[in-house]
Amino acid sequence: MYMETIAKKIINLLKRKKLKISFAESCTGGLLSSTITSVSGSSKVFALGLVTYSNQSKNSVLKIPKKIIRMYGAVSYQTCLSMLRNLSKIGKTRVSVSITGIAGPKGGTRKKPVGLVYIGIKKGNKTLIKKHLFKNKGRLYIQKAAVNKSLDLILSFIK
Repeated sequence: MYMETIAKKIINLLKRKKLKISFAESCTGGLLSSTITSVSGSSKVFALGLVTYSNQSKNSVLKIPKKIIRMYGAVSYQTCLSMLRNLSKIGKTRVSVSITGIAGPKGGTRKKPVGLVYIGIKKGNKTLIKKHLFKNKGRLYIQKAAVNKSLDLILSFIK
C-alpha cells in the first residue's frame, strides 16, 4: 500500500513540474519501474526503465567502463554514479535514478554483505548517491526495501 501511495504522489508531482523520469535498476530487477508504471497516468512522466543486471549489460547498455566495475565492483558508489550519469544521457530525462546492490541470499562478502544497496538520483545538475545496508531478511525483502528507499528519495529530491 505504501509503495502505491508514494508512487502516485511522485507521478502527480512530476506532472505538475513537467518532469520526466528514467530508471536503471540492477538488484531490484525492474521492481521500481513496475511500481511506478502500476499507477494510472505514469505514461505522462515515465520515460525509460532499464534492468542492467549483469556486468556485461552495465557495460554494453549503460556504457559503464569495464575498468570501473573491475576496480570498484558492480555494487559500488562509483558504479551507481556511472549508471546514473549515463542513464540521464540515454533517457534524456531531467530526473534519473539508479540502483545497484546485493539482494542475496548469496553473493555477499565481508566488505560487501547481502543487503548492501546504492541508490542514486540526479535532477538537472544535482546528484546524490546513498548507501544503504538493509537487513538480510530475504531477497524480496531487500528488493522492496530498496524500492521504498528509492521512492522516498525521489519524492524528497523533486519537491
